[in-house]
Amino acid sequence: MTTDTRSDIAPKISFVSLGCPKALVDSERIVTHLRSEGYEIARRHDGADVVIVNTCGFLDSAKAESLDAIGKAMAENGKVIVTGCMGAEPEQIRDAFPDVLAITGPQAYESVMTAVHAAIPPAHDPFVDLVPPQGVKLTPRHYAYLKISEGCHNRCSFCIIPKLRGDLVSRPVVDVLKEAEKLANAGVKELLVISQDTSAYGVDIKYQTGIWKDREIRARFYDLADALSEFGIWVRLHYVYPYPHVDEVISLMADGKVLPYLDIPFQHASPNVLRAMRRPAHQEKTAERIAKWRDICPDLAIRSTFIVGFPGETEEDFEMLLDWLSEVKLERVGCFKYEPVKGAAANDLGLPLVPPEEQERRWHRFMAHQQGISAKLLQRRVGKRIPVIIDEANGTVAKGRSKWDAPEIDGSVHLTSRRPMRVGDIVTAKIERADAYDLWGTVG
Repeated sequence: MTTDTRSDIAPKISFVSLGCPKALVDSERIVTHLRSEGYEIARRHDGADVVIVNTCGFLDSAKAESLDAIGKAMAENGKVIVTGCMGAEPEQIRDAFPDVLAITGPQAYESVMTAVHAAIPPAHDPFVDLVPPQGVKLTPRHYAYLKISEGCHNRCSFCIIPKLRGDLVSRPVVDVLKEAEKLANAGVKELLVISQDTSAYGVDIKYQTGIWKDREIRARFYDLADALSEFGIWVRLHYVYPYPHVDEVISLMADGKVLPYLDIPFQHASPNVLRAMRRPAHQEKTAERIAKWRDICPDLAIRSTFIVGFPGETEEDFEMLLDWLSEVKLERVGCFKYEPVKGAAANDLGLPLVPPEEQERRWHRFMAHQQGISAKLLQRRVGKRIPVIIDEANGTVAKGRSKWDAPEIDGSVHLTSRRPMRVGDIVTAKIERADAYDLWGTVG
């Protein structure tokens, strides 16, 4: 995640990045600012002039991890700047660590830099040559997250993201495309398009048009996806809310322009639970749409996340969720046990809480149920030749991902080859076996 270029005069910053890919992009922007002003990024807290901790504040477990990271930085260094989602409500941080230098909220890049300048001024003139055109990335060189908007205009009862990050603010389409072009020119092979609600892109700016390569392009989900496909690299769409216009993008997948992959957080299948969550409550129509999408693009893989043990969830609701999973057969699925979040509307619904031991049972039942579905789906890949992007390589042995798998959250493809493989290569592999999550194959 870090680099460490030795210099006698350059001040050193140690950096901790926690939370989701959106927070990682915030970290990349801060690190880019730091490097452009001549700061070095240190590998260790001790010996650094300042430590910056980019926190996550969505769940209590994430807050605990953030506080632990701040505590470690205070113990090993003592000069700590806190930013990120947990910084939007600074009281808990100040109560635990009254001596932190500064606390800022998410996306507060200038406030972070002001705090850094106050703690340790930059060394003379900025070393702009230290920063590549695409900025500093904390991901491997062959893939990068492309954040297209901030905030969210949905009001799900379990979520406080709008309180932490504000309402939807879409980036101008030309700005997004310029960043994507820089990344492609720098050798990035895969763009992971992210936001809080990717398919709402452009709604807040009324699908404003911009001029790109002598033509007009609207700030709209379909138009952006189509334009990104022109860079000739993998484009993967994350955090897609299933609005009706999402149907249009499936044709781009069928044509091979963007990866046949949709990350859609359905959260549940019971109408009663979905209404309590303030989510769309028509999962039978969603099932019909998924079937339609697969008619258009048979290669489509859908990833989703679900919450079990939400207040008021009955055994009947939970069984309905399992039945729905059996019907739609999603390729990649994650599941979380419900955690109350301070400030979330779900706390005031007046619905009975599901006991922790019952939440645990339902989580295990859910995972076992989906594991059987996933194993059957992956068996279909056996005997086929598929493209694989290499994430880790050690001579003739490598681990990568198919076009149906995102980094860190989905499965892997384990490969052997007669010739050495390199990170970032896209190779063709013959799949020889599968389990519930991963594939194994050979190259060449």
